[in-house]
Amino acid sequence: MSRLEVGAKAPSFSLTDQNGHQVSSASLRGERYVVYFYPADDTPGCTKEACGFNDELGIFRHLGVRVVGISPDDSASHLKFRAKFALDFDLLSDPKKSTMQAYGAYGEKMLYGKKVVGVIRSTFVVGPTGLIEHAWYAVRTDGHARRVRAAIEG
Repeated sequence: MSRLEVGAKAPSFSLTDQNGHQVSSASLRGERYVVYFYPADDTPGCTKEACGFNDELGIFRHLGVRVVGISPDDSASHLKFRAKFALDFDLLSDPKKSTMQAYGAYGEKMLYGKKVVGVIRSTFVVGPTGLIEHAWYAVRTDGHARRVRAAIEG
């Protein structure tokens, strides 16, 4: 697994959102966006992270920054997760984990003291030209969305 560094070109992607529509990096070009990778819908840490981004969404939008979450879950799971927690941003499906791998957000990690292969909770701010402006790996969910917002605000 290779990690993306600040200044690197963000990997391109085209994935399905919760409504079955394609969302691609090409369609996001020209705007700043946050893309965060998480293991599974409606699990404690992932819920805390998603709700954190949702709580900060008004400020992200005021800053002109779109938020997109990506997990291996399918569109139906994303729809339920969004409805249950009133999430107001797109969740994309990466069942083959190819986008996660391209971002270095899938691979070997430690879980309860054991090495496992899985989704590495990661977040990136991608600038209007498609370059990585900020990158976080092995994210701790508490206060993470606020830290991302603070980094964008400078």
